[in-house]
Amino acid sequence: MTGIEAAIFDVDGVLLSSPHERAWREALDGFADPSRFTSTMYQTFVAGKPRLVGARAALEQLGVLDAKAKASIYAESKQGRLEALIASGSFRAFPDALRFVWSLIGLGFRLAVASSSKNANQMLKLIPMDRGGTLFDAFQVNVCGRDLPRGKPDPAIFLLAASELGFAPSRCFVIEDAAVGIKAAHAGGMAGLGVARLHDEAILHAVSADLVVDSLDDVDVDRLTDGVLLRIAGETDHAHA
Repeated sequence: MTGIEAAIFDVDGVLLSSPHERAWREALDGFADPSRFTSTMYQTFVAGKPRLVGARAALEQLGVLDAKAKASIYAESKQGRLEALIASGSFRAFPDALRFVWSLIGLGFRLAVASSSKNANQMLKLIPMDRGGTLFDAFQVNVCGRDLPRGKPDPAIFLLAASELGFAPSRCFVIEDAAVGIKAAHAGGMAGLGVARLHDEAILHAVSADLVVDSLDDVDVDRLTDGVLLRIAGETDHAHA
């Protein structure tokens, strides 16, 4: 591999601290004890999945009887809660992510944003960028909320993003915070950069993320064009060919 030319970003947990997890938790009231819905459960069984798939998985993990039948009601409740939280401004951009985006733009990378969430674009459009425009405007390709037959760990959303960027998957890398997203990147033949914002490095290492960092400030962006995912002053991890 001679280099990487494009980056594909997940949204929740990578670019934004969004209220998705909180909405899923609060919507459990009436189905199960919301306090049992942990961040690890969210990352493992819900994050990156189609809404109904995630709803059913969460209910099953919590031992709710007839989870399949109740999943749609739970998902609708979560969606209503999420929209209320977004309207109240209960989200923010991660400063390191904004710096990373600008660094990649400065190096000539083409950027895509890829989230299964149909609310992602609404939030991206409300994040102003220091150099004008919004975070939504920073990406040449946006496949958020597209209706696809399968969710992560199927690579469909990332392969669609790579296709619309105009690059072979091997020329792209994916920035994810969830194990299921790293699995999807690898299934599509792309390198996976794991961001352990919840101090869940072990989970990301367990799925063989090409590099795991606590902050995107730790990535040596200048080496990306050489096809190398490197932590500043750290060890190298070579992206998939």
